[in-house]
Amino acid sequence: FRKVKNTLYIHTLAMGQGLAGLICGTAITSQFLASNFHVNTPMLQSFLNYLLLTVTYTTMLLCRTGDGNFLQILKRRWWKYLLLGLVDVEANYTVVKAYQYTTITSIQLLDCFVIPVLMGLSWWILKARYRLIHSVAVCICLLGVGAMVGADLLAGRDQGSTSNIFLGDGLVLLSASLYAVSNVCQEYTVKNLSRVEFLGMVGLFGTIISTIQMVILERNEIPAIQWSWEVGLLFAAYALCMYALYSFMPIVIKLSSATSVNLSLLTADLFGLFCGIFLFHYNFSGLYIVSLVVILIGFVAFNAVPTPTAATDSSPSSSPAATCEEGCSENPVDAQELQPTEDRRKRSTSGPEQSYSSTELGTRM
Repeated sequence: FRKVKNTLYIHTLAMGQGLAGLICGTAITSQFLASNFHVNTPMLQSFLNYLLLTVTYTTMLLCRTGDGNFLQILKRRWWKYLLLGLVDVEANYTVVKAYQYTTITSIQLLDCFVIPVLMGLSWWILKARYRLIHSVAVCICLLGVGAMVGADLLAGRDQGSTSNIFLGDGLVLLSASLYAVSNVCQEYTVKNLSRVEFLGMVGLFGTIISTIQMVILERNEIPAIQWSWEVGLLFAAYALCMYALYSFMPIVIKLSSATSVNLSLLTADLFGLFCGIFLFHYNFSGLYIVSLVVILIGFVAFNAVPTPTAATDSSPSSSPAATCEEGCSENPVDAQELQPTEDRRKRSTSGPEQSYSSTELGTRM
């Protein structure tokens, strides 16, 4: 069991950095579109991602039969997914909009606000109970971010507009809060319901909302795009990176937690800086390496101790079904995964259940 746990731990770390690499890919493609081709259409780029999610995962929901089919999901939870889609779309839009008003340094610092908000929401909604080591690990990660910002200042990369810093900083804080809400809802959904349902419904409502917002806000920018194969390739690369990020992030969250995943994503800016050294001729600083190591140390420390929940600390008589909404019955495998870890350990010692538990711990979704 310990071997499987260590393997899962390594997989979570590696996949978290893979997600950070995908975010780096979206940043690089957006930078090329803005700097080389003067294209600034964040809603169009988001629309392409949500459209891919709809084509893939909403179609999978449409092929479902029984109680968990598409119509049943809409009937029971349509308004929840509408709000979640709105939160997700606006979280992506507000952080891009903030670059017009404040500096990169401010955005990098204030974007970390997602971590404490996420921990607070996880404590309230998901009943997560953090220990002292988790708080210390978060502080270590934030120190790493501070080292990265310091390296930016020393390298002269405090770029960006200062036309309205108060508005720009407010947009970053709003975006971080919206991301925290989206991530907590995502963790609850993928652990209690299913990943396909989350992605299918967010893709559907995200496509509708982003289309409306795109028509209103970018009706002049989109026709002005000078299309070429390079521009098309950059749009495709951005959409595929975002699609892969949205597809794989629920898997990593299910293996760990939304807070853990967001800690691993703190290295995304560093990966972007390393790529920028070669692509955009950024100045290199040894503090970038120090920042990467410190963030990874904090991430390892956070995941070294499991995060207990109020459900697992309660009396044995409380069943997982009691803590889950009506959708749990639609996914019996996911409901089984909600059972306390100690119960699964006990079952894993008897016969064929041991093989199932090891497979469950070693796979994604």
